[in-house]
Amino acid sequence: MSRPMLIAAALVCLSCGNGVVALPDAPVVRSRGGVTSMTLTATRGSDGRDAFMFDGRDVPPEIRMAPGGTLKIHYVNSLPAPGRTPMHRGQMNMTNLHFHGLSVSPERPQDDVLDMTAMPGEALDYTLMIPRDHLPGLHWYHTHPHGESHQQVLDGMSGALIIEGIERYAPAVRNMRERVLVVRAIDIEHDPKASARRAHVEVDKSRCGDNPDEVSRVFSVNGALRPQIAMRPGERQFWRIVNAAPDRYLDIETPHQRFEVVAYDGVPIASHDPAHPTREVSHVLLPPAGRVEAIVAAQDSEGRTVLRTRCIDTGADGDPNPGMILADVVSTRTAPPPPPDAAGVASAPPAAFTLVDVQQSKQEPPHFTVVFSENKEGFYINGQTYSPDAQPMVRAKVGALRHWRIVNNTRELHPFHIHQVHFLAYLENDRPVPDPQWLDTVNVPTGGSVDVIMDFTDPIIRGMSVFHCHLLNHEDKGMMAKILFE
Repeated sequence: MSRPMLIAAALVCLSCGNGVVALPDAPVVRSRGGVTSMTLTATRGSDGRDAFMFDGRDVPPEIRMAPGGTLKIHYVNSLPAPGRTPMHRGQMNMTNLHFHGLSVSPERPQDDVLDMTAMPGEALDYTLMIPRDHLPGLHWYHTHPHGESHQQVLDGMSGALIIEGIERYAPAVRNMRERVLVVRAIDIEHDPKASARRAHVEVDKSRCGDNPDEVSRVFSVNGALRPQIAMRPGERQFWRIVNAAPDRYLDIETPHQRFEVVAYDGVPIASHDPAHPTREVSHVLLPPAGRVEAIVAAQDSEGRTVLRTRCIDTGADGDPNPGMILADVVSTRTAPPPPPDAAGVASAPPAAFTLVDVQQSKQEPPHFTVVFSENKEGFYINGQTYSPDAQPMVRAKVGALRHWRIVNNTRELHPFHIHQVHFLAYLENDRPVPDPQWLDTVNVPTGGSVDVIMDFTDPIIRGMSVFHCHLLNHEDKGMMAKILFE
């Protein structure tokens, strides 16, 4: 099947709510001479959804580049202008981009979500300088205009962004077939075919929470509803998965099999634990924006299993987040073999390990505490709702590690995210996390807390940035604050 036909099949599957479609692949943008250049357009589709238009199609591209490279994006806002057409759900149709997980500057023309915003008819020019020592891994890009980010990301304005070279930290993935899985949420609240969609992905009938609301979201993978992932019997593939849903959790598993995890949130495990470079787990909780990169083994004989998400109890005030099937995984001898260069540059040199000593910071009291709260009027951090003209809530000295505590004073889960940096999540509700990892987004339990060690040592991050809840409807309603790296 040709690529245009494959994408069309995915759209048919989304519209009819049944049928079988192979896992689509996104178009890939690669660098030339160390520069990755592209034009991306924000547009309104015929279905009323906002979308990224690239190379004549409304399929977000996958961006791949090496450390030390330059990313240039000419981003055009072609959404309808206010006053000329009815606004999309009351929005002003402003837009911009955030490069989630990248260790780059928060200032123009790089990862600036505060001052770089385009109204309809305007354009933005991004130039991101990727540091030569940037860790390889899976990141993603998505829109981030305050007040409108939730709807745009729900509509699908997001894509994968990969920094190459992970085989330096995980040699086992070299020459494996690589699958990039962008999991998005589909809003079916007012869809006349909602029942058929729920049945197609086999939404769990049993609930793991107290919320009586009807399920209003199902998940797509690379734009397709319950696509099919083909593997050869006994084959090992390298899966790179991002939860690109703006307001839903994933707890992924392949029943009766295990994931051999290589990286979380774009950070290879070997970069901080070279003696134990992978983790074998039966399932992985991915909050909105979370990523995992793992080796997955097919069944030894021909057969079928599924990639699914388990039910997540999001709290008494949270949205229903039931289990359902994300994709069918089919082991068949007719599956194509992996291409020779499936895992990227085979000649990459061995990794150099620079371990971060966090023990002293763990012993110190929190340097800063983030408190999430909410009421009928809004969503707050430390009692304040975000304002574009607000002063920074906290200032961070570049060059240091800092102990932060994130407290959730609500009756629903909140995923905490900070731009530009990663952190070590090592305590949950004052108890040690069994296997602490470096993340950029962490789940904060209802009525509980998470303690993290912030890595503010990178001199590139100087400037004004933000941290927020990554339930983007909460961020849009005020659960965000500024941080000044100085």
